[in-house]
Amino acid sequence: MFIINGELLSTINLTDRGLHYGDGLFETLEVVNGKPVFLQLHLERLCRDCQRLLIPAPTIQLLTHEIQLLCTHFVTGEQHHVLKILITRGVGGRGYRQPRVIEPTRIIGLYPMPIYNPDYQYYGVKTRWCQLRLGINPALAGIKHLNRLEQVLARAEWDGDDIQEGIMMNARDNVIEGTMSNLFYVTDNKLCTASLNGSGIAGIMRHLVLDEAVSQGLTVIVHDYCKQAVLTADEVFLTNSIIGIWPVKSIDTQVFAIGSVTRRLQALINTRKQAEYVAADF
Repeated sequence: MFIINGELLSTINLTDRGLHYGDGLFETLEVVNGKPVFLQLHLERLCRDCQRLLIPAPTIQLLTHEIQLLCTHFVTGEQHHVLKILITRGVGGRGYRQPRVIEPTRIIGLYPMPIYNPDYQYYGVKTRWCQLRLGINPALAGIKHLNRLEQVLARAEWDGDDIQEGIMMNARDNVIEGTMSNLFYVTDNKLCTASLNGSGIAGIMRHLVLDEAVSQGLTVIVHDYCKQAVLTADEVFLTNSIIGIWPVKSIDTQVFAIGSVTRRLQALINTRKQAEYVAADF
């Protein structure tokens, strides 16, 4: 189920630069009963990051209209879905040089919600250290661009359901994030997370957690840190727009308690999500 440039289609031009060069970016968000959650935040980030990549950004009004069209046509009753929005630089000839006139491609797709064990929210998840290191590139850091080979290769390091996520470091051995999530740790009641100045994705749920933590008077530290800082932490948790907050109960053989800061932030995010759903226009 896709809308491509405003039309219900299932094909794309084979010369699209998103296919040839990963020349674009994307957003992934939850849809609850036909209502996209935190849609405005996702669309604002999408447009900001289009500017960073020098891609003319579609208007938020246009994207909202097309998302509403897709959800209205294909969501019935009480259902959960994942909505994916992709913007590419559009069709272009062979070679890295951009077209003189850029006509971006808009792709909006609706997918079934992945089935995660509900125990992950309460009892936490098992994780592992990934061997693959993230590259360092300040020009692209934070952007959810289409070049995700590092995450693909890192996720290929394990199989099976016993491990739910892999923790990734960069080439400087700073801990950055999970393969599909941002990572937080708590030490002495201080909430810490990676700076993402050179590597990683600045997720919307990461933004919301930091916002809630500050509003609650928690000390927040955004910095570069090493593996030892995580291994000696009091609490560790993961975030993204689909899973919300998952407490981490272990990284390889290191076991963590699920503490009060994690539980407090889980409750705050759930309350904010419910308020967002009630206020949604469609």
